[in-house]
This record gives sequence, C-alpha cells and structure tokens, in this order.
Amino acid sequence: MIYKTNSGEEVFRNDNSIVVKFPGKRNAVTTSYVNGGYREDLTAIFNHEPKPTKGHCSHNLEGGSVEAYIVIHSQRLGLNPETTAAMMTAAKMKNAAISTRSFRNLEVTSIVTAGIEVNGGRAGDPASWHEEEGQTVYVGGTINTIILVNCFLPAHTLTRVIMTATEAKTVAIQQLMAPSKYSTGIATGSGTDQMCVISNMESPHVITWAGKHSKLGELVARCVIDATTEALAKQTNLTPDSQRDMLVRLDRFGVDEKKYWEVAASFEGENKRDLFIRNLRNFSKIPVVVAMVSSLLHIEDEIGWGLIPELAGKRVALSMMKSLPDVVNTLKKPNFNLILDERFNIIENWIRLSAWCVKCGFSGNVP
Repeated sequence: MIYKTNSGEEVFRNDNSIVVKFPGKRNAVTTSYVNGGYREDLTAIFNHEPKPTKGHCSHNLEGGSVEAYIVIHSQRLGLNPETTAAMMTAAKMKNAAISTRSFRNLEVTSIVTAGIEVNGGRAGDPASWHEEEGQTVYVGGTINTIILVNCFLPAHTLTRVIMTATEAKTVAIQQLMAPSKYSTGIATGSGTDQMCVISNMESPHVITWAGKHSKLGELVARCVIDATTEALAKQTNLTPDSQRDMLVRLDRFGVDEKKYWEVAASFEGENKRDLFIRNLRNFSKIPVVVAMVSSLLHIEDEIGWGLIPELAGKRVALSMMKSLPDVVNTLKKPNFNLILDERFNIIENWIRLSAWCVKCGFSGNVP
C-alpha cells in the first residue's frame, strides 16, 4: 500500500498496476472500457501498464481486445471484473504522483501517471487513426488521472469535476510548454488520456458544484496540476529546467541541430561542425536566449491564431532580434542586411541570426 485517504480508500502499487480499493459505497464517472460511464456499484479501479503489443493494436492484447484484457487483469489482481473499472497507459506505475488537498471537511486526492513524449497533442490537431469495425489502436504515452473526493457528489457534479480536471491537466502541460507531436501547437494532453472521478456516497456532506468558482473546483484543479506536473517530471524529465533550452523550444517547429548546421555552414568562417554543435548547445541554454526565443515563438503563435497581423509581427520580431548580439556579448557585430530578411518568416530569421552568433561571434562562454 502506497497511500490511504482519510475516507478509507487504499492505494496499492502492484508491479505494473496501481489499484484503488473502495471501503464502502462509491459513485463514479470513468472513461473505462469496462464498467465505464456513471456507476454506483464499483468496488475498485486500477491504472495499468500492459506489455507492448505488436503494432500497438488492441486486438493484439491478451484476450484480443481492451475489454477482454481488463477482465483478465482484474482477475489477476484479485478484483471482481463486474465491479472494477480500469485505465491503461505506457507510463510506468513507479512514476505515479499523488497530491492531496483539503479544506474544512472536504478532501481531494489525485493520482496521476503521465507521459506525452510520444503522442502529446493539441485539441483540433489532425487525427492519427480512425476506429472502424470495432478495431482500436493502443498508443504509448497517456495522462491517466484518478480523483477521489471524500464528500458525496451527485452525477452532474462528477461530470463537472471531469471538466475542471481536464482544464487543470492542460494548465500543467501548457505551463511546461510541452509540444504537440502532430502540429506546431502547444499540447493540451495526449490522444489517449483517461480519467476517473470517485465520490463517497456514504458521506453526509453533499457538494453540488465543481466549477472554477467553487472550493471543490479549486482543490481538484490544484491537485491535478500538482500531480500531473510531478508525474511528467518523473516519467520523462519534462520539467521547467529541461524546457529552459532554445533547441527544445524550437523542436515543435521541426528545428534541430542539423538544420542549424546547414544554415551556419553558409556563413563566413571555418566550418568545424563539432565545435559549432558544442557551442550551439551552450548557447541554447543561455537564459536570455531562451527568453528571447520564447517571446518570438509566442508572436509566431499569435500570428497563427489571427491575433497579430503577420507583417506587424515580423517587424516587431526583427526589431527584437537585432538586440541578440549585444545580449549575448558577441565578439563582433553582424551585418543585419545580409542576415535578416522580411521575406523570411520569424523562425527562419531567428535561425539565421542565432546561427551566425554561434559560429561567428559567440565566445563559447555563457554570459
């Protein structure tokens, strides 16, 4: 047992599963393939990491489907398949995070496993698969969230908790600027996220609202933000420190070291690739460089969202970029007329100028 709530729910970790057993009558809204939706008869829920399957397809799971597999694994865990709900993920159970917050007689606990390095996406991104004739695809990388509330929540309140918790999950991801793998946008989750919300039907305390204005909504959101942030850090080292890197920020636009070297090789000076890449990595982690590129990328995002006219955005971005050599104390100054061009987009101009600074003017020392 790794945790126990004040209302008696026991949380166990069993190798590749986390199991929550309910001590009494509970109602729940879950996204489980088995016993999902609204239920008042659940006795347990588990989060599980199955062994990888060929092609990541559900019909290759033991039993031939997600539903059959959940029943099989419920029995393996000593649980009643008829009153057990479940979620599955590629995240490691050892990397689960638990957060609890309370206010007066209200207690909320969130248990999260998280990984979006494979299929993190932004709502509205192009789809990657389609369900047809009962066949589904199991994809690695998921944020699974279990929320336990010690008070009694009617069915409509449980669904409101899911809304608030989903927004909170997105807050955690966006505060880390985690990229979508299917577009140039910031992720809002993964394509396979699941959630379960459970309340205590035996509690004399009834709460009917879980929106952002309510204390329940606040506690749910804080728990989900905290646990999601911790789980992402434990699973894939997605942290503020790991995101404090120019190349990491540019990755969602398809920019990498290879692209930088292609641009740098066209500038004056000796073409020593290994030296350039080493200096580029040092340059990439300079806090003022990260601050500048994040500002420029936000301008690029707002142009894409239609909030800033493209020409106005480009002009402001170019003006900002021209301060870069002074900010990083380059050994010499560039000829901006040869490097920057309004015909290029913001990112292309940034790559050209920052590549020049690394190759021709950067001392290799982080200021």
